[in-house]
Amino acid sequence: MKLRIELTDESMEDEVIIRCSRVDDNVQKLQEFILSLTAPRMTFYKDSKVFYLPLEEILFFETDGEQVFAHTKGDAYKVKHRLYELEEMLPRPFSRAAKGTIVNTKQIYAIDRNLTSSSKISFNGTHKNIYVSRHYYKSLREKMGERAT
Repeated sequence: MKLRIELTDESMEDEVIIRCSRVDDNVQKLQEFILSLTAPRMTFYKDSKVFYLPLEEILFFETDGEQVFAHTKGDAYKVKHRLYELEEMLPRPFSRAAKGTIVNTKQIYAIDRNLTSSSKISFNGTHKNIYVSRHYYKSLREKMGERAT
C-alpha cells in the first residue's frame, strides 16, 4: 500500500481518496478510522446537564413524540436533532431500523426474525431492545453483513 499526501490551495475542501482494486479488511478499517476522525460531535442532554458521549456508546436513537432520544446501555439522553438530520450526519454503522428509530449496528447482539411483523433487536449487556420494521430489515441486514466482513 502506498501513501501519498498532496497539498492544495487553501480554498479547497480537504478530501481523502482511497484508490484500491478491491475493498478488503484493511481498506475498510482505514475508511472507518478516517470517518471516525470526521464524525460529528454531538451534545446530549439530561435534566440540567449536558453530556459529550462518544457515538460508539449509543445503542440507538428513537423518537418519542416531538423529542429524539439517544439510548446507551444504562440511560437515555435528549438530542436536539431530528431523525432525518441524524441519518445524514451519523457515520456508517448507524442505520434506520424503523420510521422512528436509527440503530448502531456495531451494538447489535441479536435479531429475532419475525416473518409476519417487526423483528426484535437485542443489545449485549442491557435489557433494552427495539424493533426493525420489515421495510428496513433488508438494508439493516446488508449493513450487518458489512460489519461481519
